Amino acid sequence: MNVSLYGDRAGEVKQKLAGGSDAKAINLAKVINQVQPDVLLLCEIDHDADGSTLDAFADGYLNGAYPYRWSIPTNTGVLADVDINGDGKRYLPVDAWGFGKYPGQYAMSVLSKFPIDQAAIRTFQEFRWADLPEALRPINPVSGEPYHSDSVWKKLRLSSKNHVDVPIRVEVGGKTQALHLLASHPTPPVFDGKEDRNGKRNHDEIRFWIDYISSSDVDYLVDDSGAAGGLPSDASFVIAGDLNSDPNSGDSIRSAIANLISHERVNDVEPKSDAHGIATALFGRRQVRVDYVLPSSDLSVVASEVVWPVDGQVLGKAVQATDHRMVWVDISLE
Repeated sequence: MNVSLYGDRAGEVKQKLAGGSDAKAINLAKVINQVQPDVLLLCEIDHDADGSTLDAFADGYLNGAYPYRWSIPTNTGVLADVDINGDGKRYLPVDAWGFGKYPGQYAMSVLSKFPIDQAAIRTFQEFRWADLPEALRPINPVSGEPYHSDSVWKKLRLSSKNHVDVPIRVEVGGKTQALHLLASHPTPPVFDGKEDRNGKRNHDEIRFWIDYISSSDVDYLVDDSGAAGGLPSDASFVIAGDLNSDPNSGDSIRSAIANLISHERVNDVEPKSDAHGIATALFGRRQVRVDYVLPSSDLSVVASEVVWPVDGQVLGKAVQATDHRMVWVDISLE
């Protein structure tokens, strides 16, 4: 769920959340507390090293219902050691590994009622874009030359925030098994030029998951601890996040999302709302599907929905808190 809990400076959101009286957070919590998901991915909530912003939201607005939490480290607002913008200077937000005015802006967090296997988490925050085979390197259409210099291209990180594999320990029939939450929030495929650098990055951030679930033997997928490989073929997973790409409309390079939702290991049940179908966000007057919960094909799906609050109802004010809607999928592990 994209909760849009970010500000213009570090610490601003945490300050607003203090005391449990922030109107936006209250409206977001109404949706979450009604659905009561067992595992919840939050997109666009500030990251801080001690997780205090996440704690302020979870304790102050969600009644402490989620004892297991992880505020995910992010590339947003982290100043790169190269001049990404190419103007001879290095400054935020344009020269961050991921666009952001301050470290931690637009980050992600996981809330869970089941234990998170912290020791087994894999992060790909530092994975280099150039290390993805057949990466869509941005090209200046006028000169025909690469948009980024070779020295910059060799260092650019793929993930605008992070790509994480978070094993959730779920007990079924007296046995504990791992459900892998594969979470990311690719950059919007806009706010660039004819070189389409954000569109190409968005495509490849989504394609990362295709490679990750396709084979456990991919030696180029090296995580931040130095371990290589994709997801084991027998692992159950759920891919979740605001992927900023609609397979049928919008500005993204749609082949990546189309290939992901049609992948043989993915069961896209197309969650819907009664009023808006599969749309999950409202951008201006345009309804798009950009938020996803994609279980692996070995899992049994019981129900699913896009929660689209209606004006005049209890949850109606939630539309003022974020331009994205919650997507949930109920699965059975038995």
